[in-house]
Amino acid sequence: MTASSDRILPGVALMIAFCVLAPLLDVCAKLASATIPVGQITGARFLVQAVLMLPVVALMRTGWRMSRRMAGFVLLRAVFLILSTYSFVAAVTVMPIADALAIAFVEPFILLMLGHVLFGDEVGPRRIAASIVGFGGALLVIQPSLAAFGPVAFWPLGTAVFFAFYMLVTRQMSRAMHPVTMQLHTALAGVLVMVPVLALGELAAIPSLDPVRPEGHAWAFLVGVGFWASASHICMTYALKFAPSATLAPLHYLEIVAAVTLGYLVFGDFPNPLTWAGIGVISASGLYIIHRERIAARVLPTPAPAP
Repeated sequence: MTASSDRILPGVALMIAFCVLAPLLDVCAKLASATIPVGQITGARFLVQAVLMLPVVALMRTGWRMSRRMAGFVLLRAVFLILSTYSFVAAVTVMPIADALAIAFVEPFILLMLGHVLFGDEVGPRRIAASIVGFGGALLVIQPSLAAFGPVAFWPLGTAVFFAFYMLVTRQMSRAMHPVTMQLHTALAGVLVMVPVLALGELAAIPSLDPVRPEGHAWAFLVGVGFWASASHICMTYALKFAPSATLAPLHYLEIVAAVTLGYLVFGDFPNPLTWAGIGVISASGLYIIHRERIAARVLPTPAPAP
């Protein structure tokens, strides 16, 4: 076995672990939403994540300092992650986790288009066509969800849009900050943003932002949201350290399998045929885009002739 495969195998294993652990965050959020407002669940994610990441960063000695420019990026990254998390939690309060996740999986298509508009990334007609097909798949999931749950079915689209912006900010920061330190600073910034937001929510008596005192198992669910967020993203961070993103990206669609399984075991939810069709279309379109990205990455620019 080559040294390269020795590194890729742990990367693949960690990515699969991410796909299994990430839906546990969604399960805890859905369970907590029975008695806890969406905003409070969102804030709990960042608070618990910050508490858990502090000793990790201290032990790894990855450094704490950052420039003012990086601090601005961290704050922006936290705001986009707050909006993405809030949108998804708002969705799963009433929707099955698998349905919401399937709609949110249009994020790679949005990211592709934003990369083209903001950074001039080359996007060929095949990838544009795959994105359009992927959005069509999302509509297959949204249509029955809209009939069953109302406008809340559009919340996962908000998750996709905000997470795409979150990924673009992360792209700008990745070369200047260690990913584990980035997670800690993002969590701390998230807490700093959410505390005044929840305080204003309480003063204005906004139901989704007015915090309540958790009781019983709600404490465990809130801790679980932050714990599984931290554990899953640590797995993804180190997966990308061991294996290239082109190898790991197709595995991300296993998250839908885990979400369907957990949704059925915990809540008795199982996607209907139209939703399965949408999941299939979105997954196939996403995998095709990954395939085209790999082909594009292999094409090296023709060297300029020697003067």
